[in-house]
Amino acid sequence: MKPVEDCLRDAKMDKSNVNEVVLVGGSTRIPKVRQLLQDFFNGKELCKSINPDEAVAYGAAVQAAILSGEQNEKVQDLLLMVDVTPLSLGYDNMNGDISVMIPKNTTIPTKKEREVTTFQDNQTGVGIYVLEGERTRAKDNNFLGEFTLGGFPPARRCVLVINICFDIDANGILNASAEDKTTGQKKKITITRGTLPKKEIEKMKFEAAFEQAIQWLDGNQFAETMEFEYKMKELEGICNPIVAKMYKGAGGG
Repeated sequence: MKPVEDCLRDAKMDKSNVNEVVLVGGSTRIPKVRQLLQDFFNGKELCKSINPDEAVAYGAAVQAAILSGEQNEKVQDLLLMVDVTPLSLGYDNMNGDISVMIPKNTTIPTKKEREVTTFQDNQTGVGIYVLEGERTRAKDNNFLGEFTLGGFPPARRCVLVINICFDIDANGILNASAEDKTTGQKKKITITRGTLPKKEIEKMKFEAAFEQAIQWLDGNQFAETMEFEYKMKELEGICNPIVAKMYKGAGGG
């Protein structure tokens, strides 16, 4: 049930808003799995009309067609559940914080671009430090790699424009690049993303949840009691499953 809870939380949906629970995949034939799902969704009748094995094979075939460039309109009209980025990807913005380029749970392949400017007069280059994680401070996230774009002509700060691009292909390989729009100079780095172990990912999510809660408290010290209670329940809903998973992974009962 953990993936079901994660899915709803990431979608910012309550289970009461789910109209239909459709069973696909061989494990949904297991009576216990069906019972757990039905209990979780408050007794809602499950949709069992689709052959679970055929659904998996059909989905795999359609995804293969899309990745191979098939242009048939029947394929293009389908929405697939594809791979996603487990953690946000970004870079150090030189103020000590992470600037997120690709938020967590973004489907891949994906490509994001952003234009930035130099922050000092006569700046001759810029270092791009590629990071992965959910924490606000750059140093608290996972460092993936770095590269430098240099040779800038003398200019006042905020005059030169640099285009930063993060491109993740269908295999999860990240190409991060930066281009000087004035001179056309370009540098990039390719990162074969061997992402963090699940335990580390959960830890980062856990700490990020607390950091967000502290920021909210700092800015809402005079909020109503009901607002504090709601925020507490929201924090518990995020943290309790993560704590349980971390504890179990550490050998707890």
